[in-house]
Amino acid sequence: MNRATTKVTAWKVWITRLALLAALLAAWQIAADSSKVTRFFVGTPVRVGEVIYEWFVSGEIYYHLAITLIETLLAFFLGAGLALVVGLWLALNAFWSAVLDPFIKAINTMPRLILAPIFAVWFGLGIWSKVALGITIVFFIVFFNVYQGIKEVSPVLLANVRMLGANRVQLIRRVYVPSALSWVFSSLHLSVGMAFVGAVIGEYLGSAAGVGYLILQAESTFDIDVVLAGIVVLTIFALFLDMLVTKIESWLLGWRADRG
Repeated sequence: MNRATTKVTAWKVWITRLALLAALLAAWQIAADSSKVTRFFVGTPVRVGEVIYEWFVSGEIYYHLAITLIETLLAFFLGAGLALVVGLWLALNAFWSAVLDPFIKAINTMPRLILAPIFAVWFGLGIWSKVALGITIVFFIVFFNVYQGIKEVSPVLLANVRMLGANRVQLIRRVYVPSALSWVFSSLHLSVGMAFVGAVIGEYLGSAAGVGYLILQAESTFDIDVVLAGIVVLTIFALFLDMLVTKIESWLLGWRADRG
């Protein structure tokens, strides 16, 4: 498939996506307009759009969105970074991997939601309790992918590289890390959304700022349109961060292919 054909296909995909989105919004609006009761429970896309517009024009949303984004980014980078280090270390250390395996599995099976009040007591109602909750969610998603990615490295490739005189550090830099990149990025795409989840849940359970706080305030007054507006804003920014991860992935994997 040449570049021109690919470009045409991409336009068709985007047009189809926009048409599908427009159809869904139209169906939502028609259903909401058919009954006041229905509108109370599901809101309307027009009103949701108006709320979002008012937020950004008045500037009300910027402070709350900044808080949520800071919490999300800190949870994402700290959780992913810690998972990369621990996952690489355990994958290359069979003894400690066997020792810590039941502990890691036990912590991973623990419902994260129950940790939110504990973190609030430990770190207060500021951003760090939300960051801590996000880290617990992001860490295990990335960790298991890193661990599995390292374990999947071909023994034949390792043997050949060792025959060429590579030491442990060179094996990590030239073989283990590049081989695990695909696994890592597949987990990072999921982790972006889950970091948002951790931040918003933490705000929802106890905070004085953030988009989760706005959603909680709207729920207390049964304002479904504001609740949905907050969800839409979070979704848009989560998609933006996912696109950023995709760009970095394309660059790194392309660089790895060029080096190969």
